[in-house]
Amino acid sequence: MAEERMAFPDGLRKGEEPAEDPLRQIVRWAVQELMEAEVTAQIGAERYERTDERSTQRNGYRPRTWDTRVGSLELQIPKLRQGSYLPGWLEPRRRAEQALVAVIAEAYVQGVSTRKVEAVVQALGIAGISKSEVSRLAASLDAQVEAFRTRRLDAGYPYLWVDARYEHVRDDGRVVSMGVIVAYGVRADGVREVLGLEVGLSEDVALWRAFFQRLVGRGLQGVQLVISDAHPGLKQAIREVFVGAAWQRCRVHFMRNLLARVPKTAQAMVAPTVRTIFQQPDRASAQRQLREVCQTLRARFPQAVALLEEAEEEICTFYDFPAEHRRQIYSTNPLERLNKELKRRSAVVGIFPNRAAVIRLLGALLAEQNDEWLVGRHYFSETSMHKLLHPPPGTPLPMALEETAS
Repeated sequence: MAEERMAFPDGLRKGEEPAEDPLRQIVRWAVQELMEAEVTAQIGAERYERTDERSTQRNGYRPRTWDTRVGSLELQIPKLRQGSYLPGWLEPRRRAEQALVAVIAEAYVQGVSTRKVEAVVQALGIAGISKSEVSRLAASLDAQVEAFRTRRLDAGYPYLWVDARYEHVRDDGRVVSMGVIVAYGVRADGVREVLGLEVGLSEDVALWRAFFQRLVGRGLQGVQLVISDAHPGLKQAIREVFVGAAWQRCRVHFMRNLLARVPKTAQAMVAPTVRTIFQQPDRASAQRQLREVCQTLRARFPQAVALLEEAEEEICTFYDFPAEHRRQIYSTNPLERLNKELKRRSAVVGIFPNRAAVIRLLGALLAEQNDEWLVGRHYFSETSMHKLLHPPPGTPLPMALEETAS
């Protein structure tokens, strides 16, 4: 069966224009070579080699279609006379890619935007998928995502970032905008984790409160600072659930709100002026700088100055925490970067067929991101986290989010 084994594409070696996508050819060739090497190691002999260690013989090939990021590849899986061989790495897709395919396929099954979905499937290079495969794939993914969303959080998480974004979802025969809530935290050892994901019709206090209570029920504890935007329902839920925790109003969201009160022609001047507040060495210096900025801008931009004075405590909370952490905790920017990746993948779907499809795709993406964080470098060093968890005697405590009239 030597003639069945694929050689490196001659057209690519000679520099000719290939009939097929060259990347697909290279991937298929590399995968075939890898399988041949694995079979050699498994049976203890090369092709046509006779050795005392050889455990069995090759017995031809069987075809197998492999759906990948570069399209559907036709592979030849080596067969053995005794036993069997199947590459352990030959999963149909990564978890997030499985979720994307399952969501698109489910849209097919439910008759949602058929023409658009067909174009997406063709762009992904996927040959096709049966309804039974859709059900099997979705059930497997839903179980994995649910296990991830409900896992125990038996650790201290001093920092907690929360944010919401929106997706278009079909609900009771109409397309609605649903809020997607994501939270992640940093453990006491400085490692980041995605802590929770929820989807709801309205971003109100009831949704936020239930979301936070589920996190606490799963073991979340030790929260010292929550970073978020200034949504009223969110602030109220933080006060009610994380009693005694401080709150940092996201600097990025705040700047957007402030600049909305300034004419566009003046925003290029106002923005860097206000940002000097966040470049000070400590809270006292920042508050002095804030008053100077207000003095400078009051005559021309009274509405912006009013917001700045009103938010003074909310935007300076990060100064109460270790200097090594301040750049990461004065905004939800780390979460914004994660949201961009979620948006990039959800844009492929456009309109989700149901709420479960949103959780399936975004949950799979977040689970993969969490895996990368757990084995990657620490977000904060353990030395700097020790400063947070064991401050020197006499260090003032961060100001908790105060009770306000509802």
